Amino acid sequence: MDTRGIAPGADGMGPARRRGLADEAADRIREAILAGRFAPGAALREVELAQALDISRGSVREGLSVLAREGLVRSAWHRGTKVIDVTADEAQDLYAVRAALERLATRLAAERATGADTVELDALVDTMAQELARGAQGPRLLALDLDFHDRIYRIAGNSRLYDGWAAIRSQVHLYQLTRVRLGHDGYRAAVVAEHRELVRLLRTGDAQAAQEAAEDHVLAACRELTRRLTPRTA
Repeated sequence: MDTRGIAPGADGMGPARRRGLADEAADRIREAILAGRFAPGAALREVELAQALDISRGSVREGLSVLAREGLVRSAWHRGTKVIDVTADEAQDLYAVRAALERLATRLAAERATGADTVELDALVDTMAQELARGAQGPRLLALDLDFHDRIYRIAGNSRLYDGWAAIRSQVHLYQLTRVRLGHDGYRAAVVAEHRELVRLLRTGDAQAAQEAAEDHVLAACRELTRRLTPRTA
């Protein structure tokens, strides 16, 4: 066999494995967490999940590993796996990272957004307003909210920045759901106006004002959440 051009040891790697069931397990468990069927801090037992999903414990374990990398669950030796807790202290850490990412993403988006991009964002905010008028609940509005921010990152056009957002998105979703649950009226009152203003600033191309507004948008959400949560005690 001609092994020229093969890196040392590469011929012993073996075939790649498809992880479809593990990915599906991760998707289903994530959906259950974000739907509130597993509360923050709840235990996730492999045997029960495998039975509910009708897949092997190995696939469940791999799916939980995906969610651990997203920061949505945590595992500890001899303690099993749990959904992350939602605490004021960890909210401060998470939203500080999000604020930094959003600031950069929005600055880049302001520099790069086309007319078609802002029309698309405006249409999404219009959908938020329509859903709000129809009495949509927080989770539906939050899904649109996160979709809006996904699009900002895509417009920014920086793949590493998008990866940074993807790494915390599930955590942000869970924390924002808690914010909505604890302060539903406040969220409903601000969600359309704040996103409408972000689109306006993107349309003007004022990168400085846009990035500051994006950071304020995130930090205001953090303040609203943390004032309703009990700080962690030593």
